[in-house]
Amino acid sequence: MGRSQESFSKREKEKKKAKKKKEKQLKKEQRQEENNQGGSLDDMIAYVDAYGNLTDKPPEDQEREPEEIEAEDIVIGVPPKEDSGEPDVNIGTVAFYDTSKGFGFINDNNNGEKYFFHINNVNFEIQENDKVTYDVVRGRKGMDAVNVELA
Repeated sequence: MGRSQESFSKREKEKKKAKKKKEKQLKKEQRQEENNQGGSLDDMIAYVDAYGNLTDKPPEDQEREPEEIEAEDIVIGVPPKEDSGEPDVNIGTVAFYDTSKGFGFINDNNNGEKYFFHINNVNFEIQENDKVTYDVVRGRKGMDAVNVELA
């Protein structure tokens, strides 16, 4: 018979392949041993108590103090607005006013917001830097000042 069809390089490749497979199997066995030595899953679990702290006790084992809740304390929907006695009056300063186009802006003195107003919502001759009171309503592009009056 003739020579084998396997050449030297083919044999070397097969040897390397077998060696890699053996190393891979060895690494797999080592990982499994490490996992078994690490303990059980119960040892690795952490719980969160009622106050947001980490603990090793499950929730059913934690001590909880019962809370007394009165039915009257539960508010469904929007809570009623507490009336402080005085009406909400917005006070501001006219920051900009264009007489030819009939609009301007008011800077709120409390929160610094700017509100658009139109001459149709003003009952007097208005100028820049006037102190005014006004109501706020939602307009097409944001909040608008209406019922503008001299303060």
